[in-house]
Amino acid sequence: MDIILLRPTIKETLWGGRRLIDDFGMQTDGDNAAEAWLLSCHKDGPSYAVGGEYDGKALADIIEKEGREVLGTHNADINGFPVLIKIIDACDRLSVQVHPGDEYARRVENENGKTEAWFVLSADDGAELIYGVNKNMTREQFAASIENGTLLENVNRVKVKPGDVVFIPSGMLHAIGAGILLAEVQQSSNTTYRVFDYDRRDKNGNKRELHVKKATDVVTLTKTDADFAPEGEEKQLCGAAKRLLTHCRYFSMTELKADGNFEDIADETSFVSLLVLDGSGEISANGKTYALKKGSSVFIPASFGKYMLRGSFRALETRT
Repeated sequence: MDIILLRPTIKETLWGGRRLIDDFGMQTDGDNAAEAWLLSCHKDGPSYAVGGEYDGKALADIIEKEGREVLGTHNADINGFPVLIKIIDACDRLSVQVHPGDEYARRVENENGKTEAWFVLSADDGAELIYGVNKNMTREQFAASIENGTLLENVNRVKVKPGDVVFIPSGMLHAIGAGILLAEVQQSSNTTYRVFDYDRRDKNGNKRELHVKKATDVVTLTKTDADFAPEGEEKQLCGAAKRLLTHCRYFSMTELKADGNFEDIADETSFVSLLVLDGSGEISANGKTYALKKGSSVFIPASFGKYMLRGSFRALETRT
């Protein structure tokens, strides 16, 4: 199986901006582009091959044809595809929400839970996130704060800057604030329990649904400390530098800065995803070369072996 370049599904929402269109050159018929699902086998937003023998085919269909070996030995025992990778452009505040863990999500929603991590790409002055609660609470107190409108008095508001890394385990209350552009790696799931949405209405004039009972079932209500520093130090390599941003049992996220020629490898344990955040270059292997630009998403199958990166660009590397 060759390296595959991917085209995303673009999502329009009431809080989305236009940077994915104007800065990344992504195509959409919508008025905004809130999210680009750049590596996805989820039914709610698949990504598609661009060029090659699978041009126009959904990544999920390609993997079904090629066999699950392309996902790597780390993914031999999982159901479905392990991760979903996005860029999110928040022109306005997102709702305050929480995601369930695997056991609850599989039992109640028939899909995976959702642990995720964010890599902040840009942030307006004063931009902030909601990250967990600022005191220990009971589930009864949490539900009551939603009903009586005092929930925001009990959350952590944390200012963020480019380069921050925000790890959000399932159960963590959270929300992206206005003026933030970030890359997200998450379990392949689209289950979100919304608990506060600033009394907004959609384009049809309807308030969006809240999920108070389910959120109360799964939320973590111990006081949360916020540390958004990357997990690792930058390591200089021949032709590139790498820095581990964060890792968990579902995925690892690494910032890759290529400057010249850099050789890397996809071994038998995992596929490799590269998401170009800025700059340009190319990836080549087996006599084939693929151009890379800002917003390019690349899937490299497990056991592919060596590949060469050239150019001057920054990318998010994800392995599972």
